Amino acid sequence: MFLKIANEVIENEIQGIREVQANLDDEFEKLITFIAQSSGRVVMCGMGKSGHIAKKIFATLVSTGTPSMFMHPAEAFHGDLGMIKSEDVFFTISNSGETPEVTQLLPFIKANGNTLVAMTGDKNSTLGLASDYHISIGVSKEACLLNLAPTTSTTVSLVIGDAIAISLMTAKNFKAENFAQYHPGGSLGRKLLLTVKDVCRNPIFANESMNLIEVLQLMAEHLAGLVVVGSENNCLGIITDGDIRKFLMNTEHQSIRDIKAHELMTKKPYAIPIGTKCAFADLEMERLGINSLLVESNNNIVGVYDNLNRNK
Repeated sequence: MFLKIANEVIENEIQGIREVQANLDDEFEKLITFIAQSSGRVVMCGMGKSGHIAKKIFATLVSTGTPSMFMHPAEAFHGDLGMIKSEDVFFTISNSGETPEVTQLLPFIKANGNTLVAMTGDKNSTLGLASDYHISIGVSKEACLLNLAPTTSTTVSLVIGDAIAISLMTAKNFKAENFAQYHPGGSLGRKLLLTVKDVCRNPIFANESMNLIEVLQLMAEHLAGLVVVGSENNCLGIITDGDIRKFLMNTEHQSIRDIKAHELMTKKPYAIPIGTKCAFADLEMERLGINSLLVESNNNIVGVYDNLNRNK
């Protein structure tokens, strides 16, 4: 029963998105161009559930390079309008287009010289008629079984908000590096901002004549899953714990003390320049199917970047 209801809700909301998509026209193109060229902020405003959607759109805009803020219409009417500059774009969301807390702001918006954008389900509503740019979010029915609770209408509002934000990203040539600047605390931001130099660990070097016991002791002493065979300026290969496991599974040596480092090592290991972004290094490891990369500078091995580093 409930699975059937869930599928009906999802199908209804998909249909609502298609309806709104079909209504997009040159007005959307003109709106994006105007906002991209504007020197002001996008002030998102809505009441109730439309207000929650407006907050999400505001959050997406600011994180993707478009200056924005959220203004609660009731608070706006009691002093917060003082924060609005004439160059700001005032963006309202109201399915009916008649939300009193929002429509009461119209005299100020017009007197202040703000450009008004209205996202409503009725272009002939008070907000729709007063707007400079109108985006239709009209849907044939809500997903609510009573056709009362804002469901499909809020979903399509959110989708249109994402379409606006992504369009503005394109208009502003917003790049991954820009996104990272606004998200320095997140793992993605760190990977896009940091280079392997910032997080790589010091390499541990082993002599090629060391036996397996000595190599294992070296790994244990430094808590390292990889050692470099050779020296900083003469890398002969690397030994990982995986290399050791594979060798032991296939060897017929009677004594592990007879196994030398040069037998265990992987020759010609992958290395990346010290200035490589962590995000690119992660992609390289995934592409190559490996867990570690040597870090080099001026043909010298100066670090190791691996899965332990990726979580820093």
